[in-house]
Amino acid sequence: MKHVFFGLFLHVAVLASQAHAEPRSYVIVDNQTGHILEAKNRDERLPIASLTKIATAIVVLDWSELTKSDLSALAEVPPGALAHGASSSVGLRPGDEISLRDLIYCALLASDNIAAHTLADHVGSRVSNHEGLDPVGNFVAHMNALARNLSMSRTVFLNPSGMDHREDMSMPRSTAADMARLVRHALGNAGFAFYVSQKSRPIHVFRDGIDNASEIKNTNELLGRDGIDGVKTGRTRRAGDCLVLSSTKPAETRREGEQVFVTPRRIDIVLLRSPDRFADGMDLIRRGWSLYDAWAAEGRPSKKNASL
Repeated sequence: MKHVFFGLFLHVAVLASQAHAEPRSYVIVDNQTGHILEAKNRDERLPIASLTKIATAIVVLDWSELTKSDLSALAEVPPGALAHGASSSVGLRPGDEISLRDLIYCALLASDNIAAHTLADHVGSRVSNHEGLDPVGNFVAHMNALARNLSMSRTVFLNPSGMDHREDMSMPRSTAADMARLVRHALGNAGFAFYVSQKSRPIHVFRDGIDNASEIKNTNELLGRDGIDGVKTGRTRRAGDCLVLSSTKPAETRREGEQVFVTPRRIDIVLLRSPDRFADGMDLIRRGWSLYDAWAAEGRPSKKNASL
């Protein structure tokens, strides 16, 4: 009987420790200023899984805007998209044709690896390629150029999807702080902000000339709660659970004489290697707003080493 009670006690103790476990790394930031409200291991380099697709989408959107390229143009899923054991959560196959816009939705909402690869293959053959790389390799080079431009000094992208499940593959790595820099930049793009705010999206895949219409769902289960309007989920065995969230509240207004000052209110969180990304994400959003309110009440002071 003593052994039974000891076993039950140990089981309860393990469950309690798991319930209070925190992400390995996280950061909570004010989106407008980059002020860090709270962080844990913010500069630790970790695999980031499909959070990588945020950079993939931004490179595509930047290219489209710069070249005035139409996102309704069709791209063909290349044979190489299935390399290294990649699979498609929405059922894409080599030879399928799908619009660039729907590929972005598939990559961001459904976190589809084949969609990300197809975007990279299509755009990578159309952007500058000074090193003579293959289209996907060239696209990844542009992803890393984006990271450098955003001072993401601890980040390296190795593919457009974030895949890292093969033991012989190097892992794309970043940090919570670097990913927060990327998210602040990405949310400044109105198109990106719209994509990640959608709970679902109808897409059209053309196979042998036939339109196979379907609807995809956003993997972000917290969308629509507590002002959350994005951003991206990620999960692999080696990365664990990862999540980026952004939450907004009505802007703060104040009058000084004849002038009216409007301050947008938005916080972003990045969490890496979480034991329960949605529970942790919700906790961090609520804690983040409490910290934000206290910081705003102090006049939003800036502190050394407390901003991105």
